[in-house]
Amino acid sequence: MPSFADSFWTPDYAAGLGVLFSKLQQGVEEDRQVLTIARMRAEAEEAYGQRLGDIAPAADKIAGGFSKDDGASVRKAYDGVRTEMEDAAKNHKKIAQSIRDLVVNPFSRWCDAHESRLQDSQDELQARLKAHDRQVEVVKKLRSNYFNKCRLVEDLEEENKMAFQDAENSPKQNIPEIKVQKDEEKEDEDEIFEIGDETYQKEQVKKIIEHMLNTIKMGETKVPILGTYQNTSAGSDIVEYLQRHMDCSSVSYAERIGQDLISNGFLRLVGNVGSTFANSSRLFYQWRPKSFQISGVPEKKVAVSRTFSLPTSQDSTDSPIGAVSEYLQGWNVLGNSHPNETPADKLRREARETDDKYKAGVQKLDEMRCDLEESIFVHLKFLERCELDRLKAIKTVVLDFSGTIGNVIPSLQSTVDRMVLYQETVQPMGDLRYLLENYRTGSFAPKVVTYENYYNRVDEQTFGVDLEARARADKKRVPIIVTTLLTYLDHHYPDLEGDEARRGVWLIEVPLSQTHKLRNKINNGKPFTPEDIAEFDVPTVANVLKLYLLELPDSLISSHVYEIIRTIYTTPAADTADDARVGVLQQTLSQLRLTNIATLDACMNHFTRLIDLTSADDQYVQALAASLATCIIRPRTQSSLTMEEKHSHRLVRDLFAHKTAIFSELKRMSSLSHSGSVTAPNNRPRAISTDESNRRAHMEERQRALLEKVGTAGDRGRSRATSPAPSPRHRRDRSTGGPETRFPIQTSPTSSSDRHGRSSMASMASLNGTLKRDSLEVPDSAGSAPSTEPLGDAPSEEGSQGSPVDTKRSSLSSLGRNSVRFERGRRVTPVEPTVGEEKQGVTLVDAPMDD
Repeated sequence: MPSFADSFWTPDYAAGLGVLFSKLQQGVEEDRQVLTIARMRAEAEEAYGQRLGDIAPAADKIAGGFSKDDGASVRKAYDGVRTEMEDAAKNHKKIAQSIRDLVVNPFSRWCDAHESRLQDSQDELQARLKAHDRQVEVVKKLRSNYFNKCRLVEDLEEENKMAFQDAENSPKQNIPEIKVQKDEEKEDEDEIFEIGDETYQKEQVKKIIEHMLNTIKMGETKVPILGTYQNTSAGSDIVEYLQRHMDCSSVSYAERIGQDLISNGFLRLVGNVGSTFANSSRLFYQWRPKSFQISGVPEKKVAVSRTFSLPTSQDSTDSPIGAVSEYLQGWNVLGNSHPNETPADKLRREARETDDKYKAGVQKLDEMRCDLEESIFVHLKFLERCELDRLKAIKTVVLDFSGTIGNVIPSLQSTVDRMVLYQETVQPMGDLRYLLENYRTGSFAPKVVTYENYYNRVDEQTFGVDLEARARADKKRVPIIVTTLLTYLDHHYPDLEGDEARRGVWLIEVPLSQTHKLRNKINNGKPFTPEDIAEFDVPTVANVLKLYLLELPDSLISSHVYEIIRTIYTTPAADTADDARVGVLQQTLSQLRLTNIATLDACMNHFTRLIDLTSADDQYVQALAASLATCIIRPRTQSSLTMEEKHSHRLVRDLFAHKTAIFSELKRMSSLSHSGSVTAPNNRPRAISTDESNRRAHMEERQRALLEKVGTAGDRGRSRATSPAPSPRHRRDRSTGGPETRFPIQTSPTSSSDRHGRSSMASMASLNGTLKRDSLEVPDSAGSAPSTEPLGDAPSEEGSQGSPVDTKRSSLSSLGRNSVRFERGRRVTPVEPTVGEEKQGVTLVDAPMDD
């Protein structure tokens, strides 16, 4: 049965949690209904007992009657009926009190506590979601600012390049600056000024400023040390003008207009720190040159008479503050922290600053997302326990409710039996399963917001980056993080005690906080060593690899082929025809990018070796496939239909069972598809394009070429139609196509003949390396045993042509059986190697990518 922790996830987190809390709130209402029934039944029993108790006193009020016949038998019958009435009244009152004591009061307190727990959990998650959403918006703004700054830098660089293309033009003619100046003049013509609550065009502002300069009293203001300022007016005079000529209703509104004049560069405060406008006769404001320029009024310029004289070098020692030039040397009047900076340098600096802010914002968002997911995991497990406890509490309430009646009134045994039957029909686990099956929104699939570099570099981040982009940055066919983690696990399996512990590495539930701790340590876009992750246990390392696959933008087997995979397993013949299904899977997986196929083969190689060497049964294989299904293939969007589909589990099991057949054919198809790209030894072949737009056309062309080869080989009576024999120049013991024309994945044999006699990893450890390596033990430094890494990094020796390995490889290869080969339906005469040419063996290494 699925759990809450893997059932209520959506890309925005909030939708899935909303569905869950709506169902939990429905449970709260159900509790209230049960409590209402118990409370009203107690009230009814109380009222019934009260009415039964009123019968005997009402009968006793009748004078005479049975009170005079002391020994009559009718009197005894009457007294018996009367006593039964009194006992019944007591019993019903006792039932009412028992219902209140055993059901209503404790269950009411429990319901209040349960509702409070749900509300606290919902409030905390909602607060975290809001903080996460706010940070998402902040990151979007930072990204937009960063990209805009980068575009401005590019535009400026392009203008600089175009400005000096002609040799005739002198470098002194600063064409870009002239263009910017024209643009600024154009902007000035369309400039709009916001003053107060109104907006004015430039012509309107010109008239207003001109009238103010001619009307407001203007004079000089002396400031100690700094000197005398010309063209100044008191704040009170400016406010008086604004109230008289601009219809200012209040002094505060006039002060707002004055503040806007300062903001637009028409006024500035003198003699004080700051730029605040106030209605004061002691604060003076100088009309800046912009005011005279825009209004056309001539500016009064008078030589400033200083109130002090600069001391000479002789009397500088007598000055109480030293030389004034030294005192004012570090005073930055304009407040510019970057003096002597050109516009181009300023743009580049701003681009760097916005880039740093964007990186910091993405990192903070990633940390908040990880914390949010950890909190959601904890709360989902807690809410699952709460819901299960609620269902059990209702079961207990129904039992206690029936017990209060059954213990007092045996005559209601049939009613009690039916109520006991009702409580037996309550199945808490079944109801929980029903809730999950009908209302789950999706499995855990985190959506990472990655840092997008303007120049498409991915050296800042590892998790959440496209698989091929990560492999290109690592210059490997398989990302380094995958090979490093798989190799680390291979080396540490022997450290675990028993095959059961080794098999359980991939099934143990590791806290998400521990997995995120390791993720944050290696999420820097750089390679890491086993020593960097040695502090974490083996299950955490395995879980961080699954988390890496889950956080990929697209699953390892792309969602583009998801519908094809579903069709393969929903076809009725898919259950019986294994060979046909494997063939279709080969064709489907061949549509994937080489990086995805290489990574998938590396992972399957690891898992099949683990299954073989630990003698895993079918139940473990099924559990492992279910655990890895969402890591291997996911639909583009999850829905109620995709969550119930099991073909992803079946696909992973087929990859386990038929790994050799599927991936050997994929390697052969990859080699054939790139055989046409072989060029001269001195010319590098063109790198494989990652453009997906012409994938369908390329696939159809490749299928036609394969069919032509199969048909030609079949007409000539070849025994193996799927493998046309190439010339010795293309034999498998010599690679001539470059790194991109072969499949750089090292796979281990999985046939039963190579695996017999291996009952356990522990028993193989006792052989001390004297036999062929068939376990997950770590080889010694001398390299006596072959490497178990998914991708080999050491080239094989060229002089080992007569070794058993090469003999076995040549016997398995079908490419050397015939000296005649066919290409695109044509017979090609083979070219014999020259005398003295040394043949080389196949070297499957994870070499750097040429593209």
